[in-house]
Amino acid sequence: MFCEKSIELIRELHRMSDGQLPAFNEDTLRQVLQEMEALFEQNQTDVNEAKAGRTELIPSIKLRHCCLLRNQRCVVAYLYDRLLRIRALRWEYGSVLPANIRFHMCAEELQWFNQYKKSLANFMRSVGGGDGLDITQDMKPPKSLYIEVRCLKDHGEFEIDDGTVILLKKNSQVRTGSHFFHCPLGQMQSSNTLLSPQHFLPRWKCEQLIRQGVLEHVLS
Repeated sequence: MFCEKSIELIRELHRMSDGQLPAFNEDTLRQVLQEMEALFEQNQTDVNEAKAGRTELIPSIKLRHCCLLRNQRCVVAYLYDRLLRIRALRWEYGSVLPANIRFHMCAEELQWFNQYKKSLANFMRSVGGGDGLDITQDMKPPKSLYIEVRCLKDHGEFEIDDGTVILLKKNSQVRTGSHFFHCPLGQMQSSNTLLSPQHFLPRWKCEQLIRQGVLEHVLS
């Protein structure tokens, strides 16, 4: 039946919850485009015959044309919905997407994401005075300026605004904002690295690392 494959693309997106990006379904999309090409070529042939007097072909021509339009709408909706999801990922994960998400994107989507993040970065640099303004922070009003977080993977040195450097190691625990960060003393290194087992950091300094899966927000 016509349009089955295009509807399958829409259902695939519908099954995924908001914020999730399914793998780019190149095979099904190619089948839809091949079906559209076949419908168009058949219509071209029948239109020429209908002009020659075979008016009984007109209903079939109209049916194929409606199928072409439906396939077109489904393909555009599929691609546009994916772009909306990819755009949202920039705000959730930052400018560097996890490898498992990039794996689900086609080359053109990766190119679009890179252009979008550049445009967003240029805009943020153009507002807020000479230092710019990071509008991706504090997407929701914070209940506190500091939060307690746990380090899920080795990240290395993390510098805060006052120049203090903290070494983020897996399973170390730190509080930021209205709470604290605490890391074992043995995991603090170098003369510039803070040696206290507890640290106070601004919440906004950690949001990006939380989105990237480096830190986990510990709810008390």
